[in-house]
Amino acid sequence: MSDPLAKPAFVFEPLGDQHNRAAFSCGVEALDQYFCGDPIRQDMSRKLAAAFVMTHDRTAVAGFYTLSSLSIAGADLPEKLAKRLPSRLPIPATLLGRMGIHVNWKGKGLGTDLLMDALYRALQATQAVASWAVVVDAKEGVREFYLKHEFIPFPASPSRLFLSMKTIEQMFR
Repeated sequence: MSDPLAKPAFVFEPLGDQHNRAAFSCGVEALDQYFCGDPIRQDMSRKLAAAFVMTHDRTAVAGFYTLSSLSIAGADLPEKLAKRLPSRLPIPATLLGRMGIHVNWKGKGLGTDLLMDALYRALQATQAVASWAVVVDAKEGVREFYLKHEFIPFPASPSRLFLSMKTIEQMFR
């Protein structure tokens, strides 16, 4: 007998035309407008962001996230880390720009699943394009989620957090 509370097996894949964006709602109006409307498609077509979805049936979207490139100043990092990095150059990073879980799936641990896929995908991309860390700009109420997953706040901007690729690599060993 199957467990009615068990999560179905999810597939993580790039956002495509087969995915039903119109039926998605995470309960945050700005994220819903971004994902369900034109902005996400425009960002993808302009190569400003790559979008990925989590789905259990290849059409209904349970969650999504976007990744893009970013550079950060070493001086913005905690002093202990900044001393080890070149101060003359911007530090390459990956921005986890937007992430949302459908309201029907909230509270079931899917945020962690989505984050882990994003971190793994960002780590894999470092084989082709350098990135020192994954950076997030945490909205109000979400900062604790990232702190729980070992993200470190930027000293001058506590809502901006990062996780080094070295730490991410250790997570997936």
